[in-house]
Amino acid sequence: MSTPAPPPAGAPGPDPAPGPLRRSGRALSTRSVVLLCAVLLLLVVFAIGQLIRMPYVIFSPGPAQDTLGSSDGKPVVQIDGTRTYPTDGSLDFTTVSLYGGPDHPVSFWRWARAKFDDNSVIQPEKDVFGDKTGQEIQQESAAEMTGSQQSAEVVGVRATGAKVGEQVYVGSIAEGSPAAGKLRAGDRMLQINGTATPTLTSVHAVMDKVTAGQPVRVTISRDGKQSTVSVGTTRGEDGRALMGIVLAPRYTFPYTVKVNAGDVGGPSAGLMFSLAIYDKLTPGALTGGENFAGTGTIDVDGSVGPIGGIQQKMVGARDTGVDHFLAPADNCGEVRGNVPDGLSVYKVSTFDDARSVVQKVAAGQTSGLPTC
Repeated sequence: MSTPAPPPAGAPGPDPAPGPLRRSGRALSTRSVVLLCAVLLLLVVFAIGQLIRMPYVIFSPGPAQDTLGSSDGKPVVQIDGTRTYPTDGSLDFTTVSLYGGPDHPVSFWRWARAKFDDNSVIQPEKDVFGDKTGQEIQQESAAEMTGSQQSAEVVGVRATGAKVGEQVYVGSIAEGSPAAGKLRAGDRMLQINGTATPTLTSVHAVMDKVTAGQPVRVTISRDGKQSTVSVGTTRGEDGRALMGIVLAPRYTFPYTVKVNAGDVGGPSAGLMFSLAIYDKLTPGALTGGENFAGTGTIDVDGSVGPIGGIQQKMVGARDTGVDHFLAPADNCGEVRGNVPDGLSVYKVSTFDDARSVVQKVAAGQTSGLPTC
């Protein structure tokens, strides 16, 4: 029996084994190409979605910040020149994460995610910002926060029984208003219709008695000289008589109080700032060691005003483990039916209401407290 002779040197060898390995190689190459194409397609779709700008604003739950703690290494509430007291628990101010606006348009993908998020609210950009520019929005928000901090400082200090000096000046005058040409920015308000107006609250109290359209006698101090001028009034949206001026009160504190809110804007943290200031200036922990969060504007007379985004703020508070929430009474319509599980929400109309609620919760006396 003979065996085949080996092929001569340099001659081609036998044909390789039939197809499986070659076919397998072609199949693997095809799958790689398909996968690569799919990845590229997804990247293109994602990029297009990022480039598509949606004319909406999205409100989502934001972080909560303890007013008794620190922000960026600084105490949120810093008091110098008088005695302060250690405290416990927390008094968080709550925030809303806002996406959208003239300089920060919302992408299609962020809008799509918000559509399926029960805790996000989507509104047309025009309804939220109107025709304001990004710079105007930022300036307005910063001014609101500054005013909120100042009001909180006044309320918190006065609540301890300390005196805060106050003088009321004309801050600005609307063009074409009754006060134009009669009053100037920097005029100090002394009297209206013969009644002394040393405080912002007293100015409002006098003007509330004026019928829109009737002139008022305004006594001012300008450049060290006192004079009285007659200023007409117009009817505001709420029916009140207006001279067309923005008031700019100036306060004199018995010691230094400073609020460091970081880059948060808007006026809605005023209530919680005022509670923190009061807590640090009085013995014992106002909270009794409990964790509170809340929201609401604060006026120098101690009244608490409504804010936007309260549903998102309640969610943000609960996400940080807070059990008790202070809500402005005028926001109760938005609170009902939207309270996260495990969160107790109490309605307040004034600083005194809020302080009383915190003290009673701290003492375990929650029965009968006002809720929404």
